This record gives sequence, structure tokens and C-alpha cells, in this order.
Amino acid sequence: MKKNSWCHGLIGMISIVLLCGFAPQAHNRNYYEMRGEAMWEVATDEQLIAFTFDDGPNANITPLILDLLKEYEAKATFFVVGNRIDKNVDIIRRQADEGHEVANHTFSHVFFNGNQSLQAIDDEILQTKHKIEEVTGQDSPWFRPPGGYINDSVISSARKHGYTVTLWSWHQDTKDWRSPGVDAIVKKVLNNAHNGDIVLMHDNVQGSTQTYRALKIILPELKARGFRFVTISDLVKSKRSNEAHQGDVGE
Repeated sequence: MKKNSWCHGLIGMISIVLLCGFAPQAHNRNYYEMRGEAMWEVATDEQLIAFTFDDGPNANITPLILDLLKEYEAKATFFVVGNRIDKNVDIIRRQADEGHEVANHTFSHVFFNGNQSLQAIDDEILQTKHKIEEVTGQDSPWFRPPGGYINDSVISSARKHGYTVTLWSWHQDTKDWRSPGVDAIVKKVLNNAHNGDIVLMHDNVQGSTQTYRALKIILPELKARGFRFVTISDLVKSKRSNEAHQGDVGE
């Protein structure tokens, strides 16, 4: 009996170790940021701000937002959901043709909360990657996991497929998916606007035009303050440019 109990106990301990060993580890922002594996915003001296739109395209709202961006000579990054691409091919092509970035936001908007296998994460990323490349002939280097859920498995899969995980400035989470009201969205962005911000918005909020109406106020105001609206890639280039310039000054 003692031997059987000991064996059962050992098997139980091994099972726990195996389970823990395969569970994806999650670390804090500083860990991923210092390793260059995830990004929330970009340090730059230039008055640049990157608007990002998740969950689209939406056949009704996304074209209105594109019209508005064009009016204010603004570029943005659209994190698209792969299973929405086939029904909105013309919108995706328009985004790319007008100089916006079409970025990866998984195929079915699944939350990577630790219950998915690495293969499942790979499939979600790759399906959308292939769809974007098929429609636009190109791909961006940015991947945003729905809900901002990140762990080592998400980071590993993204990097394997050529992506940097890109989140958003914590002070620029508009929560427009909740339809909090146009004024709330406007105040969130305008009261917290800083150089290098990555603003989180959504162009696919069912039954709501609040994001679009808020942008009609936000864009002209920020432009009057001297901000330029750029893609995430351009934002990152500004950081590299600043670093190179500082290096030259140091020499």
C-alpha cells in the first residue's frame, strides 16, 4: 500500500510539473518592452501620433473613417480580423492603396488567454497573414492580439511569423467598443495626446457611429496643435531617426 501511494504521489507530482511546464508564461510590460518583443508607444520628439482601428473592416463605418482620414491627410493602421476580409476586399485594398497599414488581428478575434495551443495561435495569425497578402500584395510587421492578451506563446508565434506584438498607449484606450459617448472618446484622446502615442479605436462597433463622429472633432483639433497622423511603421521610423541623430550629435 505504501509503495502504491508513493507511486501515485509521484505520478501526481510529475503531472503537475508537466502541466506547469507547458502553460504559457506571462510577464509584465517592462519585460517584453525591454526585449523589443512588444510595443505600447514610441518615444519620439516629433509631434506624431498613430491612430489604430481594430476589429474591422465594417462595410458602413470603415469607408467613412477612410474619407475622414483622407480629408486630414492622415495615415492610420487598421488591425483587421481575417474572417471579415473576403466580404470587404475592396475596403482592404482601399486602405492599402491610400497609404494606410493593414495589420493582423487574428482570423476569428479569439482571446489568447492561456488556453490555446501554440498551433492554434499559429493558425489564427497565419490565416489572416495569408489573406492580407492575397488581397494587398503586402503585409505589415505588426500583430495585435484581441483584448491585449499576451504571453510567451503569443510572442513566440508572432515573432516566428515576422511580427512585433503591438498594443496601445494605456492613456489612449478610448474604450469606444463600449459606445461610451462621443464626448468621452474625444476627451480621452485630446486630454492625453502626447508625441508617439498609439491610440486604440475600433472601426467595427455594431450599431454605433461614435468613433467616426468623435474623429470629426479629434482630427482637426490635433492638427491645429501641430500633430501629424502616421502609421505605426512611420512612428517607429521616427524613433530610429531620432536615435541616429542623437548618435551623430554625440560624436
